[in-house]
Amino acid sequence: MTSSTRAPRLRGGRPDAAAAEELGLTVHDVARDLRRDVADVRLPLPIDGADEASASRDRLLAQLDEHLLPRLAELSSPAVVVVAGSTGAGKSTLYNSLLGEEVSQAGVLRPTTREPVLAFNPADEDVIAEGPITELSRVIRHDGVPRGTALLDAPDLDSFVQENRSIAQQLLEGADLWLFVTTASRYGDALPWQALARATERGASVAMVLNRVPQADLTTIRGDLMTRLRSHGMTDTPLFVVPDVGPHEGLLDEAVVRQIKRWLNMLAGPDRSRAVVVRTLKGSLAALPGWVTSLADAVEAQAESATTLRRTVEAERPAAEKLARDAVAAGVVAGASVEARWRELSGTARIDRVKIRGDRARSSRRAGRARSEALEVLRDDVEAAAQRTLTASGARVEERLRAVLDGPAAPAGGRYAAPETDGRAEARSRAVGRAVASWVAGSDERVAALLGPDAGAPARAAAKSFGERGLATLLLAAAAGSDDAGRLLARVLGDVATAPVASLRDDLADRAAAMVGAEIDAVLERLDSPDLADDAATALRLRLAELRRLT
Repeated sequence: MTSSTRAPRLRGGRPDAAAAEELGLTVHDVARDLRRDVADVRLPLPIDGADEASASRDRLLAQLDEHLLPRLAELSSPAVVVVAGSTGAGKSTLYNSLLGEEVSQAGVLRPTTREPVLAFNPADEDVIAEGPITELSRVIRHDGVPRGTALLDAPDLDSFVQENRSIAQQLLEGADLWLFVTTASRYGDALPWQALARATERGASVAMVLNRVPQADLTTIRGDLMTRLRSHGMTDTPLFVVPDVGPHEGLLDEAVVRQIKRWLNMLAGPDRSRAVVVRTLKGSLAALPGWVTSLADAVEAQAESATTLRRTVEAERPAAEKLARDAVAAGVVAGASVEARWRELSGTARIDRVKIRGDRARSSRRAGRARSEALEVLRDDVEAAAQRTLTASGARVEERLRAVLDGPAAPAGGRYAAPETDGRAEARSRAVGRAVASWVAGSDERVAALLGPDAGAPARAAAKSFGERGLATLLLAAAAGSDDAGRLLARVLGDVATAPVASLRDDLADRAAAMVGAEIDAVLERLDSPDLADDAATALRLRLAELRRLT
């Protein structure tokens, strides 16, 4: 008997001819495609069942990565038998006793198994395939391992070291057969049955070792455990009982583990070990449709919830846009700040003291330039008032959307789509600045149109009295709701002022509605994801159909 800690030469590749004949290359291709599509699944909406589905997806990926794909790629590699269990179950001692040599650390310190150990017969060196198990383990050759099998000692499933627990789960996912070790005092704990349920769920082959059983209680305990196995649908699970030998160090007596060693030798040999591999593979493949169905259902539930959320959000658009337009149309944009500025300018710059003779204003160009300069502060005030109005329109609908999507009566998953508290403020500020700047520029364009080749005498006189920029400011103020500005324009322009003022007011109303639309679209954009599309589960459904044809 020999052992070595020197890593062996490993190889991998596509399935060999004999294995391909038994399972077919198609299975590997389907599993590979399934892995890709499962990895692409995202479940962003926090709806009922999403967390469970995400955990199931992660487990399915682990099963594909750790077991199915590596095993399908190298079916001729020895069947991996993992010795697993909870802390203090004595699995490392059992493992060493099966090999007849202490190759895995065992003792009173916990966790005792800090490094996984994978042992294989030296005659199998050429067919050992590189994969997740070999990468995680210390790989050794050992004559005590029956040909066609590889024995793996895994860390404790309940180790207080998180890394050990994670590695143990990975190794379990990658094994062909689980040899689960528990004790007479702990077989009723939750952990053994959780682990066995996990194995059954993925179709793994399982055997069980009941360790340290007092001779006096052997019949009772064995009978109770067999009853529990039957109740969990595990009637055919091999059960080995190891009697309690009392305090001891080192290996168990050969007679104590003889039954388990005989069973392992029955599994040995290329043909018989392949039967174990194929049985577990078929069990795993048979379990896949149920997993994929549940995952596809979860993806479709996400899409259905997203559709409901989109409808909920869109339902807010008409009323919110109308409210924004009505606020502008009502002429409330100017507000107290513009009115106060007008009174100031009326007293200091005598803005409204323009003489009218006949149908036109009378003023010198010098006085017009003075009025235009004085009106700059009014332009600033109108611009600021318009910015406040558009900002308020956006903020109001954001608040409404947050209440609808994250309130007590919110649809499922609404919190995901609800506006973030600070997420939109900066973007809204930039958008409002651009919108108001464009609106203000529109007033200059309308003055230019008034003063075109066909301009009448009243328009040219008004431009002389206030300057073109000053006249544009008056149009802005009137459109924003300043009655004083509107009356002055009526005096100097007559009915000609009506159209540009109305046009500017409509333009501002459109921009306010656009701010509302931008807030709603920002929410819809979060829902406009391939993960939430109506056909998001199509790829999984296709893989499911392929799996059902194979199984």
